[in-house]
Amino acid sequence: MRHALRSVVLFLLLVIVLPAQASVAAAQDAQQPVVRVGTEGTYPPFSFHDQKTQELTGYDIEVIRAVAGKAGWRLEFVETQWDAVFPALDARRIDVIANQVSANAERAAKYGLSSTYTHSRGVVVRRTGDTAITTLADIKGRTTAQSSTSNWAKVAREAGAKVEAVEGFAQAAALLVQGRVDAIVNDNIAVLDYLASTGSKDVEIAGNAEEKTSEQVLTFRKDDQALLAQANQAIAALKADGTLRAISQKYFKADVSVPDGGTADLSQGRGARGTWEVLGSTAWPMFVGLVKVTIPLTALSFAIGLVLAVFVALARISPYRVLSGIARAFISIIRGTPLLVQLFIVFYGLPQLGLKFPPFTAAVIAFSLNVAGYAAEVVRSSILSVPKGQFEAAATIGLGYSLTLRRIVLPQAARIAVPPLSNTLLSLVKDTSLGSVVLLTELFRESQLAAAESNEFLALYAFAGLYYWVICAALSAAQKRLETRLNRYVTT
Repeated sequence: MRHALRSVVLFLLLVIVLPAQASVAAAQDAQQPVVRVGTEGTYPPFSFHDQKTQELTGYDIEVIRAVAGKAGWRLEFVETQWDAVFPALDARRIDVIANQVSANAERAAKYGLSSTYTHSRGVVVRRTGDTAITTLADIKGRTTAQSSTSNWAKVAREAGAKVEAVEGFAQAAALLVQGRVDAIVNDNIAVLDYLASTGSKDVEIAGNAEEKTSEQVLTFRKDDQALLAQANQAIAALKADGTLRAISQKYFKADVSVPDGGTADLSQGRGARGTWEVLGSTAWPMFVGLVKVTIPLTALSFAIGLVLAVFVALARISPYRVLSGIARAFISIIRGTPLLVQLFIVFYGLPQLGLKFPPFTAAVIAFSLNVAGYAAEVVRSSILSVPKGQFEAAATIGLGYSLTLRRIVLPQAARIAVPPLSNTLLSLVKDTSLGSVVLLTELFRESQLAAAESNEFLALYAFAGLYYWVICAALSAAQKRLETRLNRYVTT
């Protein structure tokens, strides 16, 4: 009897207490504000993906997580290229940038900058043995590779160098090794990590960039004063309780959270990997990016774009001048502007007019409009290639214009349009590689992430190209079968 009573009490506790605790936890989560963090994910040791787990990690990532713990935030990480991270903040796609943003007067005037959480110094990097470059003054009149909007790009320009824009340090180092640029000015910690992790002997630190130092901060919009205040309070608390020092010691064996915390030591690095090991660990993430983003984005954009193309083509051949003029203007604008510009307008520009779309939706809109602009002329020419006698014959048996189009003209035009439309589809598959600029992690973005971490550019980009080639080859085979099927009833 006593055991039975215990069982009943235990059951009641499980039924009543646990759901109550769960509801309290859910209520607490609901009260925590969601803060979207913009970061590159390709800038080790500050923001990168772990070689084994592929999870986002790094010094900046751990710092922002510690800040969130003190401030009571729930974080969502949004990975994008460096040159797109500030537009994303301006367009309210993210709420804070955690990516070694250097404080300067221009940024302080436009954004809300937190207290400093990293102190670093600049160094000049050269090809090994290039004694012509030893100081910052020696880069005058030469070419350096930098992220165009970074603080180090400004330092290089002020020193008289011509700056070639790159996405990150790994790409800059590749250009330097290839002799395409003469030097790099960058953060000493990032350079030390690159040298230790890749084992590269092709580049070396020439010396300090004079007395150029940098203070890194979290970056918010000017009107997010509440988040900025919470971040500053959290950073102060993390400095006081030693958390920032511990995170810094973990990555650098020095305390970079203070001006004179010792010399960073990254001699152990993260361990260099062989080419096949890199490809093996990246094959699956690239396949996931292909299935989850590249293929659905292609299919939806082409389907929607093709429907729009038919309407634009019909408007283009319409006898109504206003309708025809609008269609002609649409085609001219789409074909006369780069797809990348169209993506930026839809994703970063329209939010300023109150039209804000999720990344995938924005990409579908931009790609669909682009397909419509090019495919409309294909559809138009295919319709016009159908002999006018077909319209006249349809009229004699009492068919109206719309029914004639649907039953007689468009089926014949479709057969003619298949080859050029297939080319448009194949181009679209490859154009989806631009999706990363609107915060989509598609097939090519996965290869970029891996290449930035491993420096295996040739192998990874060739592997990404293999994925695209396989998809395009399959679509080409499907096109051939479709052409054969549509030509069955054509007399020769």
